[in-house]
Parts: sequence; C-alpha cells; structure tokens
Amino acid sequence: MSKRDGLPVDADRPAGTAGPADAVRPAGTVTPKPRTAEGPAMTDGGEAVDGSDDTDATAGGDHLPADVGGVREALVSWYEAGHRDYPWRETTDPYAILVSEVMSQQTQLDRVVEPWREFLDRWPTVEALAAADRSEVVGFWTDHSLGYNNRAKYLHQAAGQVLTEHDGEFPTTPEGLQELMGVGPYTANAVASFAFDEGDAVVDTNVKRVLYRAFGVPDDDGEFERVANDLMPSGESRTWNNAVMELGGVVCGTAPRCDEAGCPWREWCKAYESGDFTAPDVPKQPSFEGSRRQMRGRVVSVLREYDELPLDELGPRIRVDYSPDGEHGREWLRDLLSDLADDGLVETAEDGECETVARLRR
Repeated sequence: MSKRDGLPVDADRPAGTAGPADAVRPAGTVTPKPRTAEGPAMTDGGEAVDGSDDTDATAGGDHLPADVGGVREALVSWYEAGHRDYPWRETTDPYAILVSEVMSQQTQLDRVVEPWREFLDRWPTVEALAAADRSEVVGFWTDHSLGYNNRAKYLHQAAGQVLTEHDGEFPTTPEGLQELMGVGPYTANAVASFAFDEGDAVVDTNVKRVLYRAFGVPDDDGEFERVANDLMPSGESRTWNNAVMELGGVVCGTAPRCDEAGCPWREWCKAYESGDFTAPDVPKQPSFEGSRRQMRGRVVSVLREYDELPLDELGPRIRVDYSPDGEHGREWLRDLLSDLADDGLVETAEDGECETVARLRR
C-alpha cells in the first residue's frame, strides 16, 4: 500500500456522539434562532445564505456547510500563510513532479527531499532519464531505499514514452498521464494538478480523514471523491490539493493538532464540535475527554448556535459544573475565550449593561 507522510494513501495509487452544545441548556434567557422554511437558506446559526460563492458546490450540500466560500477561503489563506517548503512545490515541471510523486509513494516526504534533488542533478530532464541505462536508475533507487525497484523501472519507461509517443511533451490531463507506464489514477491526478492545474481533487488517506472528521462524509470512496471535488474551487487544483493535503498531514493527523497547529476549519468541523476524532484510519478515539481542546470546541459549537452569549449563559453550555466564581467559572472561561480570540475564532465585548458577551468572529 502506498504512503504519504508515513500514512497509507489510496489503493488507487498503484504502479501501472451528541453535540456538546445540547449537553446542558439552562431554562429561560436565550433560545436558538429558529430555522426558516421559506425565504433565504439559513445556516445552523440562523444566518441567511445568498449562495454567492457556492453555486458549484450544490451537489455536496448534504455534507458541506452552507458557507462553502468561507471554508475555501479559510483553508487557502491558512496554507498560503505558511506551509512545509518542499522543493517540488516550487516548480510546475511535470517531470520533476512525477519523480517526487513516485518517490513519495512509500516514503515520508521529509526523506524524499535529498534523493529527489540528487536524482534531478543526475538526470535533470525527461530526455536525460530516457537516455540513461535502466540499471543505473534502479541502482539509484536501491541505494536510497525508495521502495519497490519496479517503480524506478516504470519511471524510466515512462520517460521513454514521453519522448517516443508524446513528442517530448507530457500529457496534461489525468487521463493522458495514465497512459504512461506505472502511473495510476492517483499519481496521474497529482501530476495534472501540480504541474498543469488540470486535476480533480486529490483523495488520499489524509484527505479522507479530514473530510470524515470535518464534514461527516461517510466512509465510502465514491462519497469522498464527490465531496472533495464539490469542495475544490474550479480551476484551482494546484493550490487546493496542496492545501488540503497539508491540512491532513500536519493538522488533522491520527492524533489531531487542531489548536496547536491553528486548524482553519475549526469553526465548521463536526469533530471539533463533538470531540469525536475517530476516522476510517483512526478507529479508536484519541484521548482528550475533558481537555482544553474539547472545551474550545464546545465554545465554537455553542456560539455557532447563538448570535452571542453573556459569559454566565455560555459557561453552563460548555461545562455542566460551571460556576461563575468556581474553579471552572468566569476566569476559566475568559482564559478559554482569550485563546480562541488569539486564534481569530471569537471576540468578546461589553454590552449595554457592562456585561461581557462572546460571539464568533465573522
């Protein structure tokens, strides 16, 4: 089975519990805003949605949040603000990208960097690789412990095909790239995306984990592909696929790092809201019941349901043992809200009666 970032990816990369917001709802004071049966579509928070950014995502509407435009913008902004600097992300050369994809099929990305550079120093173009002695290419693969030697053989054959069958030019579509020896659907789509911006949404194990946790997509390959493609902005496969794979690789791993890594999807994430971080490749719940992470998730969940809440109305919805002057009281809640404010998720303000209220930052 193939791997990326040390985790299995799809087999198509071959050669060839109740929401915490409902735990306690004190009587009186504030009630959730009702959904409307007529007029504009409404989010779970009661906000009108004009659909301006979501016209191409209607097919995934049963899993995706109403604010698809916000989801997209948040991920791309997060990715562009800082991500792992792998050298193949800095090129659109299909040859260099193909080499990186084949090398990373069963090797962690950090371990691919130096072999990738050495490979391209030795065979810098597809013409150079096609002219090389196959035994030298296989020997390089063996010396650098890059997995099955057949991958090196197929890569060498594919280089020859580019010259003899495509006049030295790589096919630009996933379908065309699959004509090359050893290039399966996953690799073909990755090269089409990263080299030509012509790919579909990449769906590997990391992406499945993200979609399953964030949007409740069922563990079904067809559903994962459908929702992934509905979510991807049209014509932006290069940036989008890199971004969502980065999210799965460094934030939403088997042990999630939602707050530590500043996940851009916490506002919409079902797992962050519920505290259930199981996934198709994570059958056992990571242990953090009652942790600060879980409490932060509950705050976001509750504030999605209400416009704003005073601290003493928010607190009991976060912890059943909330007591204004107790250990888990106003000071504890202010500290929690301060963390979320630093992450750009919530804001606090004083209302007309000099009482602190909290709301999601929009």
